[in-house]
Amino acid sequence: MNNETHLYREITEQPEVLARLLANELPVVDELVESIREREISYVVIAARGSSDNAARYAKYLFGARNHLQVALATPSLFTVYRQPPQFHNALVLGISQSGRSPDIVNVLEEARSQGVLTAAITNHPSSEMGKAADYVINLQAGKERSIAATKTYTSQLAAISMISTRLAGDQKMLSDLQVTPQVISETLKIDHQIRDVAQRYRYMDACVVIGRGYNYATAFELALKLKELTYTVAEPYSSADFLHGPMAMVATGFPVLVIAPSGVLIPEIKQLIQTLSEKYAEVITISDVEQVSDLARIPLQLPVSVPEWLSPITCIIPGQLLALYLADARDYDPDHPRGLRKITKTR
Repeated sequence: MNNETHLYREITEQPEVLARLLANELPVVDELVESIREREISYVVIAARGSSDNAARYAKYLFGARNHLQVALATPSLFTVYRQPPQFHNALVLGISQSGRSPDIVNVLEEARSQGVLTAAITNHPSSEMGKAADYVINLQAGKERSIAATKTYTSQLAAISMISTRLAGDQKMLSDLQVTPQVISETLKIDHQIRDVAQRYRYMDACVVIGRGYNYATAFELALKLKELTYTVAEPYSSADFLHGPMAMVATGFPVLVIAPSGVLIPEIKQLIQTLSEKYAEVITISDVEQVSDLARIPLQLPVSVPEWLSPITCIIPGQLLALYLADARDYDPDHPRGLRKITKTR
């Protein structure tokens, strides 16, 4: 494996990116939070695509659980194709985009601003069209992301969402936990060599399922996306609940199932699911800090540090990023330039 690929470097840059974000963006987050309070915002509408859409899935759980805010995902085609935008009323309209340049996401924010509602953007390019359409802009502080697959911008988006939630909750313990995530990611990156060895086992894998629930429903989607775009594997994401409603039928002997299972209230349910999968002779790979979960897996990827469940998507995706990187390498694919993809995808 050539550790000089852009993707490898960007994965390993994530601790410093998050440290930079936490050090520099709290003032604008506080200004946004003050506006949310002043306007008595009752719900959030998020416009995003790709990995940013997966970050939005995380926001649905975090803003809902910690801030009691209902969160909806925007339908950009209503704005660009059908030209029949809904009324936002008393919403915060939040755009999430690495580039800030996709016309459909920009259009949602522009329409929201024309309706006079509060707008904010989370982007790596504050001067982008989306940044200009927002009242408040949180800079991801990720530097240039050269690899097509998003890694450091994704975890920075999760951290930015966490900053908003933490300041809105006014919870000092949440902030303290968030501030140690750069060190936790540094520790998590140390299982790099174990994941490199595991990747060889799945060199000829053509399909798999990725399962996560709650806060890590987003992680299931993001890990599946990384496997699709970097290794061309048919990887389908599910919540553990949805998987039991039909998709379980696809499981046969040796079928790979990746289960994201950090410490939290879902562990009893996840353990039961893994036992059911094992009875069907599935090949279960776990990403977990819980020893009893790892003991049930065929291939355990043990997280070296535990964090509160609400923060676990920031750390759980790291082994997934590395697995996709090393699997691409095992197949002699270029991880920096997946076939048919460009860094900036403009949709309408």
